[in-house]
This record gives sequence, C-alpha cells and structure tokens, in this order.
Amino acid sequence: MALVAGVDSSTQSCKVVIKDADTGALVRSGRASHPDGTSVDPAAWWSALQTAIADAGGLEDVAAISIAAQQHGMVVLDRDGRVIRDALLWNDTRSADAAAALIAEVGAADYAQRTGSVPVASFTATKLRWLRDAEPEHAARVAAVALPHDWLSWRLRGYGPADESPLGPDLSQLATDRSDASGTSYFGPNGYDLALFERALGKPGIEATPGSTSDAVILPRVLGPGEAMGTTVAQPAAGIPAGLIVGPGAGDNAGAALGLGADTGDIVVSIGTSGTVFAVTSSPTADTTGAVAGFADASGQSLPLVATLNAARVLDAMTRLLGVDHITLGTLALEAPAGADGAVLVPYFEGERTPNLPEAKATLHGLTLANTRPAHIARAAIEGMLCALADGLDAVRRLGVTAGRILLIGGAAQNEAVQQIAAQVFDVPVVIPSPGEYVADGAAVQAAWVLHGSRPSWQVATVATPAPNTQPQIREAYRAAVQAAHPELG
Repeated sequence: MALVAGVDSSTQSCKVVIKDADTGALVRSGRASHPDGTSVDPAAWWSALQTAIADAGGLEDVAAISIAAQQHGMVVLDRDGRVIRDALLWNDTRSADAAAALIAEVGAADYAQRTGSVPVASFTATKLRWLRDAEPEHAARVAAVALPHDWLSWRLRGYGPADESPLGPDLSQLATDRSDASGTSYFGPNGYDLALFERALGKPGIEATPGSTSDAVILPRVLGPGEAMGTTVAQPAAGIPAGLIVGPGAGDNAGAALGLGADTGDIVVSIGTSGTVFAVTSSPTADTTGAVAGFADASGQSLPLVATLNAARVLDAMTRLLGVDHITLGTLALEAPAGADGAVLVPYFEGERTPNLPEAKATLHGLTLANTRPAHIARAAIEGMLCALADGLDAVRRLGVTAGRILLIGGAAQNEAVQQIAAQVFDVPVVIPSPGEYVADGAAVQAAWVLHGSRPSWQVATVATPAPNTQPQIREAYRAAVQAAHPELG
C-alpha cells in the first residue's frame, strides 16, 4: 500500500493527512497551531509543518506529499533566500488604499479582463504596492515573491538560507500552481502579467526557470495539475526523509474543491469563520464589479469565488445573545416557521465584503411582540447567514455558471437546522458531505496524482441530503431588509 501526505497550512493551523494512495482511506493525521495575527513570520509555518508531520507519525513510509495553504499571503525574499519581513496575510487590510490606487491606475474592467478579478486588500499585488510605499527599504531588497504554499514547498525540498537548508538559496527553484497564482492580481489565463506585477512593486519580475539567474524579481514557476515540483532531500532535524515526490500544491479553496471531487455544476458553500461560495467551471470568468474573483482551480479548470465576512460567527454571536449552545440554537430555530414570522437578520457584524460594505453593522428587522422570541431570533440568524451566502451564489450565477447542486461544508453544516433551512433558502439541491479536512485531502489527491500519473477518483461520503423545499419568501424578506438598511446598494 503506497501512502501519500496532504498538508493544509491554513491561517489558524497546519493539518497533515496520510492516506492510502489507491483508495483515499485516511491512515493517520496530525496538526499544529499557527500564531494569531494578520502578519506572521513564515518560520512559524515551517515549524508548525514539522510538528504536524511528527504528530502524524512522520513521513518515512510516505511516497509523495503536496501542500495547500491560505491564499494571497506575501512572502518576500532577498538574494540570500531570507524572509525580509513578516508575511502579510489575506486578512491584513492595511493594503486597502493600495488596492484602490491600483484600480484607479489600471481600471477595474482592465484588471478583470487580464486577471479575472478586481484587486481587493487581500490580494498579493496590493500588499506589494503597500510595501513599495510604506517600507521602501524592504521593497528595495526584494529578490523573489512567494506565496505561503510555494515557500513551504521550497523549504520542504531543501532550499532556503544557506545556514538553514541543505541546498541553499536557489530562488530559481521556487514553484507554485495556477490556483494560488491566480489570487495575486498579476496572473491571468495566459500566465503572469509582468506589467501588472511591476506596477504593484515598482520592480520588474520574471517567472523562475530552474538553474537560471536574473536581476529581475523571481516569481515562482507555475506548474500544471499533476506536475511534480521535484523531490525532497534528507533533512533529519525537520523530520523530512529523502526522495518524497512533491506535488504542485494549491490555494486553500482550490484544494477543498479537489478534496471534495467537485466538478462542473457543483457549487461549494463553505461555512467557516468567513463564508465562501465557489464553483468549478470549464472556462474562466471575469467580473468587473469585483464581487466574484475569477480564480483558477487545481485540476486545470476555473474557480469563480465569492467571499463573505460573516458566516459561522453569526451563529456564535447568537448563541451568546440567547445564552445557548449551537445544538440548542438549531433546536430553537426549527421551532419557528420559515421566515421567522417576519424577523430578519442582516448579519453584517464585521462589515461585509459581498456586498462591499466594510463599515456596515448587523441589523435585526421586522420585530413584533409576536416574533421577539428565542426561537424566532435563532431562526432569523440561520436564515440571515444562509441568505448572505445565497447572494454569493446569485453573483456567481450572473456570470453564467450553472448550479446543479450545492455541497455544503464547514462545521456549521453538520447542524440539522442549518441543513433543513439551507434546503429552504437555496433553490438547488443541497448535499452535506461527511466532515473532513478537505483542503488537506485535496493536497493528498495531488500527491497521489504525481505519484501515479493520473488524478485519483476517491469517493466522498455524504451524511445528509435534505429534501428540496425552497421557500422564496425567506429571501424576499431578506432582500427587503438589506435594501432598508443599505439604500446605497440601489
């Protein structure tokens, strides 16, 4: 039995799954925490990866490994392969003004046409512009720009500063994949847009070619699906054996889509701290409004994606308000009728990204003496959270994406009330896959892909398929409440 490893280096933690390369069966797993914050020393990720590998029983019997990770993070390296400053993560918003400046200079329509997306503060290009303007002494030292997953893969293969790695600082060996590169705002359907990169950092860039040297800033070589980065060399102190094949890696959402086996017609709705709605499509998308990011997926197709700031945290807030746990919140919600007798929560607790309302606050509409009850408030909370995600689905479908079914994932998706209410809010069938580490699972799929030369077909179990029961009045009331709270949306 050949074994493969998949890694999810997320914002909060590093997870490692070891799987049977033929069946996808989980053999063992491990994890380690990441530090809090919106800027992090990448060395913490490297340390956490080593800890998680050890927690998973090591890699001595593993044949291939691949790393998926949080998108967009800016890792800047000097000529000696050293990290110049802490990496700015996707959730670091100090580059919001830089995003606005880039859009003003290039134009939203031009960005969408060239890269599939309009820059927002989370994207790498905006962080590079911020670095150029706020820390010019650091920008002047930049010799290479990497993303979290490709920097980790580079270190895994034995590269890095000369005093920390066996192979030294060969920047030409940096490599990435389409999905992660597509979140930079300087990569599009035809590869890197080097003019947009130079506009961001103020220095010319070039895609890495192994063994070559250049005075331009090195950008990781972009690998195709199933293409290996190379193999590991022995790093005994890090628990890395020699000879592991290293897969191309992926951004986190692309990794999840691969781990779920999502294909054309599937819409993945993920209820995490924030929410995401994304689809696998056969052709690229471009949304000039900026609502939908036109990313690439990890299988050679495209991954249009909408992100919302408020998802599971909506339910967390309501459990605190009502003094109940999540199970009881769901039980209460099912005691109230669809539509909560007119009570509507617009759940913009932390502002919102979709729609773009960064200063918004949550509002509770339509309260009466009859519906100001725990059950109705609980129902309004779940409906509001799901309606916000349904707005994301609408944005994706406006680009011509077909929705055949929804794969609802995330911890909250296991709540029976969330499942039943989702079947009432969404107008396409809802499927609840079994809980899993789908980002790490997708990386494991890649590892098996590079090991065997073809994409494996691992089965994903389903735990629930709630009967379709669309109740249009839920979203009608929600739209009216959003309009009342935010008339500027038109």
